[in-house]
Amino acid sequence: MGIGIKSTGVFFPPGIETAADLAVKTGIPEQVIIEKFGLVQKHVADDGLHASDLAIGAGREALKGIDPLSIDVVIYFGSPHKDYYVWSSAPKIQHELGAKNAYAFEIMNVSSCFPIALKVAKDMIASDQSIQNILLAGGCKESQIIDYANPRSRFMFNFADGGTAALVTRDSSQSEILGSAILTDGSFHDDVRTPAGGSKHFASRETVEKNLHYIDVKDPQSMKERLDPVSIANFDHVVREALHRSGYTPQDMKLLLPLHTKRSMFKELLQSLELPEEKAIYLNHHGHMSSLDPCIGLHFAQERGLLNPGDIAVAVSAGTGYTWAATVIKWKGSGKIHR
Repeated sequence: MGIGIKSTGVFFPPGIETAADLAVKTGIPEQVIIEKFGLVQKHVADDGLHASDLAIGAGREALKGIDPLSIDVVIYFGSPHKDYYVWSSAPKIQHELGAKNAYAFEIMNVSSCFPIALKVAKDMIASDQSIQNILLAGGCKESQIIDYANPRSRFMFNFADGGTAALVTRDSSQSEILGSAILTDGSFHDDVRTPAGGSKHFASRETVEKNLHYIDVKDPQSMKERLDPVSIANFDHVVREALHRSGYTPQDMKLLLPLHTKRSMFKELLQSLELPEEKAIYLNHHGHMSSLDPCIGLHFAQERGLLNPGDIAVAVSAGTGYTWAATVIKWKGSGKIHR
């Protein structure tokens, strides 16, 4: 046995927007949204559900049959667009799940965070003998920060809502977390952001009137010209490096668990890694949920019985800023989630 993921959970709000709904909002034809954006539908939360609630719902699923008092640490790794500004959701998650013996905190690196969170949890358990169980929980309600009338944010129209969680334990019979690789190119730090609400442009009547509280791209053409030549290469690099640090090669990979991107980028990544499409999870019925995608992909892979003992999976993601991250998971248990 080794440090690995014992169980996972997902939670999705009941509201759904289809490609047809998005076509009305965006003026982009339905078939283009399906075929190019890779989105058939996505879940959208109403006013009664927020990032913390979605994370809690997934946490409950991950902890079914497990005593919450056995959790030593709760880490929120989800979207920075949360219930409140300058507020930690981790204590709420700890409280609502009944994990009274756990301390709680957050890590945040937008969409790249799940592979990083796996590394953090593994390293914490390895370095501290008092820690047995860490619950990673994340929520996303980023559909709310999309201005569908803004063509600069067009590539983010797949932003969706949901929650996911993974229980990382010291002696997991289900899986083992192996090596990670992380790469940051900070030259992209100024490209994508929600312009208002922070200290630079504090909320005011003017910022609201100018729609500055929605996520935006400063200069899409400039970002594209700089990002396109390096993006797939950096994805490829972190996947190969994480596998190398784990003693494997891309040929050993049974399953890729990537973030949701447009279909052309997804296919380009698979081509770069020489992987057939059936060896990857593509969330075309759920969209992109900040850092949650690879964890949700792992949960679906388990549900579908796609992982067998000895199989190698790689969680890979990237977040604006820009950071690419990958972590290798060796499956040891049955294909289905062990409860």
